[in-house]
Amino acid sequence: MKIEELIQAKFKDDYHKAIVNVRYTSNWIGNFYNHQLLEFDITFPQLNILRILRGAKGKLSVKVVKERMLEKSPNTTRLIDKLIDKELVERTRCESDRRVVYISIAEKGLKVLSEIDQVFDDQALNGNLTKEEAKSLSDLLDKLRG
Repeated sequence: MKIEELIQAKFKDDYHKAIVNVRYTSNWIGNFYNHQLLEFDITFPQLNILRILRGAKGKLSVKVVKERMLEKSPNTTRLIDKLIDKELVERTRCESDRRVVYISIAEKGLKVLSEIDQVFDDQALNGNLTKEEAKSLSDLLDKLRG
């Protein structure tokens, strides 16, 4: 369905329409993933943290995790605390600077990510776009950010 039909709006030009469409679609994708993740009892930002840690193949400082997150959030520490409570992430303090906190993905976190990977892998786009269209979309979004 077209964006103007979804939100029943008229746009001053195609640039305005594109920005509104990007924002709306971003929210739609977030809602899609959050709904899919309910059975795993994690949110999309928590999934993002787990994927960052899995990709790091070791420990990262909380600061680095915050920098790499898709959605910057002042709640990152709280999100990490919830992952620690669920035993998906482990926390250690830096020996030389006690202000620095490192986190790493736990074995249980790797297992949960493996289960999530089996259930869905970017399903939000798979059924609606071809690989070529997905590449074009990604290229255009990169171009938009300059």
